Amino acid sequence: MPDIFKALATITAWILFLCAMVMGLSTFIMGIINEDLFSSTPTPMAYPASFAVAAFYALAAVVIMILRKKMEK
Repeated sequence: MPDIFKALATITAWILFLCAMVMGLSTFIMGIINEDLFSSTPTPMAYPASFAVAAFYALAAVVIMILRKKMEK
């Protein structure tokens, strides 16, 4: 494979990883600030959905890095 594909895979994986971290942490912080995560009332569905999207981004970053590693062979 040409080196450009490895570089693009690396850039994409880092972007997805950073988006996952920013989205997960911002959702957690906003849930604490709005007092929705640790209250006795049920948590709004937006928080678990945002955490699920952040987890999907992180999983996609891992898959892309595994595919990038296979490109080196």
